[in-house]
Amino acid sequence: MLYKEDTKRETIRTLVDAVIEQVIAPSADQLDREKIFPKANMLALAAKRLNGILLPEHLGGLAAGYTEFSVVAEKIAAHCPSTGLVYTMHIEAADAIYRHGTEAQHQKWLLPIQEGKFGTTSTSERISGGRYWINASRAKRTSGGYQLDLEKSFTTSSGFADFYVVQTGSPEAEATDDLSYFIMEGSDPGITWGSWDALGVRGNHSASLKLAGVRVPEEDLLGGEGGGRTIIEHSVAYLLGLGSVWTGLAGGIVEEVTAYAKRNHHQDVNKSLSDYQVIRGLLAKAAIQYKGLAAWLQQLRNDIDLQFQNKEMLALSTQQDLLAFKIHASETVNEIAQIAMDITGGYGYKIGKLERFYRDSRAGMVMGPSNNLARDFLAKQLVGISNNLWEETST
Repeated sequence: MLYKEDTKRETIRTLVDAVIEQVIAPSADQLDREKIFPKANMLALAAKRLNGILLPEHLGGLAAGYTEFSVVAEKIAAHCPSTGLVYTMHIEAADAIYRHGTEAQHQKWLLPIQEGKFGTTSTSERISGGRYWINASRAKRTSGGYQLDLEKSFTTSSGFADFYVVQTGSPEAEATDDLSYFIMEGSDPGITWGSWDALGVRGNHSASLKLAGVRVPEEDLLGGEGGGRTIIEHSVAYLLGLGSVWTGLAGGIVEEVTAYAKRNHHQDVNKSLSDYQVIRGLLAKAAIQYKGLAAWLQQLRNDIDLQFQNKEMLALSTQQDLLAFKIHASETVNEIAQIAMDITGGYGYKIGKLERFYRDSRAGMVMGPSNNLARDFLAKQLVGISNNLWEETST
């Protein structure tokens, strides 16, 4: 007999599998070809309450924890990484509001999620590259609130989100870690966005976002003035979600290329591709790499949920592991994608599912913090040079 948590876990996985089979997987190729934002996918997930997976039940959520969020993101990305990233950024935004917001903010911004509303976070600026936690922009105080005039370089769901959680410098901020977060309606007339024409993940619309004279009432300041550093340092969903997406894509590639090798034949010698030892060796290599990712991801999930269940702060070692896993997952999925191309040859290179997966896999290495920057940051911690995220120096 299943325990209550096991029953919830089984239910959630059944729900997401149904949404994937009925909505997400059938539309994935068209979404990529035509650069369609996956709003229909987000609405289908919301209809099953999966968009509130971390939220408590009184806010319409499932109160399921980070493991189940990660599993859902992984399953989605095995078919449509664009939707996996949109979903990840929505969960990150909702989680930030729940963990750092007021009860009034919960009611205003989180309750509508069960009706299909979704959000995203907006952080990175061109001046600081992959260091998305460094902003040159500053909020201005106004009567009863704030005014924002700024431009963000990349914002997932730009132009489509129902609400944005925007990071910027506090008014009169002098230190780089004096940041504040603001929640705003996606329909605000002062918000405009750029076009999105990318190599991969062509549906997630990570375009620029410009705010011109956007007024935010004081009650929509998230975490208080200067609370941005705490929000950033306590973030979990972003890096966990990215690692889950690239793990899911790795699994999707392995499944697709294995099926390809079994069904495609060389008629002149009456052999399938899987009859060749070299092909089997490549398939085994890809499968081993994927299983390694999946095992590490499961360990991270267990560590994170255990710490939150014990009401502990996320350990520095776990934060480091999340960053390290983002690097490893995004690089490993590229290796697996290359193996798939080696196996399928010219057929894999033609426009189709594996070709789409090959392009999508490139995105993870450049997403902030970019892998070279993240690797150097970890290395500085390892050798004791610095443990300060807020240094002005860049790589």
